[in-house]
Amino acid sequence: MEQKMTKEQICTHYGDDPSRYMGAVNPPIFMSSLFCDVPGNEEGRPGRYGYSRPTNPTVEIAEAKIAALENTEAAYCTASGMAAISAAIFHYVKQGDHIVSVASVYGGARSIFESYITRYGVTVTYVNGTSIEEIENAIQPNTTLIYMESPSTFLFLVLDLKEIAALAKKRGIATVIDNTYSTPIFQNPIDSGIDMVVHSCSKYMGGHSDIVGGVVCGKKEEIDQIRGNEGVLFGGIMAPMEAYFLIRGLRTLPARMKQHMANGIEMAEYFHNLPCVKEVIYPFHPSHPQYERAKKELRGCSSLMSIVFDLPDDKIKEIGKELKYFHKACSWGGYESLFIALGMGMEEDTDIMKKGLVRVHIGLENVEELKADWDQALKKVLG
Repeated sequence: MEQKMTKEQICTHYGDDPSRYMGAVNPPIFMSSLFCDVPGNEEGRPGRYGYSRPTNPTVEIAEAKIAALENTEAAYCTASGMAAISAAIFHYVKQGDHIVSVASVYGGARSIFESYITRYGVTVTYVNGTSIEEIENAIQPNTTLIYMESPSTFLFLVLDLKEIAALAKKRGIATVIDNTYSTPIFQNPIDSGIDMVVHSCSKYMGGHSDIVGGVVCGKKEEIDQIRGNEGVLFGGIMAPMEAYFLIRGLRTLPARMKQHMANGIEMAEYFHNLPCVKEVIYPFHPSHPQYERAKKELRGCSSLMSIVFDLPDDKIKEIGKELKYFHKACSWGGYESLFIALGMGMEEDTDIMKKGLVRVHIGLENVEELKADWDQALKKVLG
């Protein structure tokens, strides 16, 4: 019986075959748009390369690693996380269908639901997602897809994936989840019965804030369909250079996620003890309402969290300006710490945002230096 590879082994060795590349330990970047019909790459040969829009040797290595990490049969890398999200949605939805979606999902996905896919008569019902009864009540006769994030954007709600997957299969409904937050290191939704997993590879998988990319993971038959339809026809493919940097990032993913988690847990406790903080929204902090479910669903937690301040908007913005190690930026998942004030100008909380909410990404810096940075910023602004 073949021994199952660990996540570390997959990241460092899976898909690498030095015998294919003149013994190169680090696979080369195949910066070629097309491939000739030559011995070893003949037409009709399984795995033959022809044109880099459907597949490329460098991209193929990244796909093999990610599929193995997610415990799926196959993966298809795309030009961005949005390309992956769009491909998964359009794969399952046709004119006149209905979607059930968690309300607090990534804004790009919500934009597809609200301003793009509606032109095809597709409707969407939003749910909190934490109650199986609410999801079941939202299902309509023409529902073909349940779209999820867990933990979800900004509010970091944790869903019972096995329960949702079982309900969906009973009703003949497909399930898609964005697993960017947890990465395959901390969560494998396929093991809970989810049909398809998407990621923004720009975040933790790449890990260095130097690529934009995405990936769709699932059964080989369905991934092949996406490759030939939403992939080839829409053309949102991952380039070889991005795939090379993605492979490089994957090699250190397990080690980086452990450090992100350690820093995240410590900083969540630090924020929790600040008098000016009303709420820390972080699945692995005991104050999170779904803390026990998070510990059950996830093997670990990344370092993205939300902080809800009990301060005027102008004070929150001033604190952000005084921080030295926390860059003001919209993305996350890289080596660096980030701060972005999002819940400003609000009169009351909504289903996707809270008044006074700031999203914070904890990077790989020394955590004591990060605390000191907040100490000096708070002292300057609040005295």
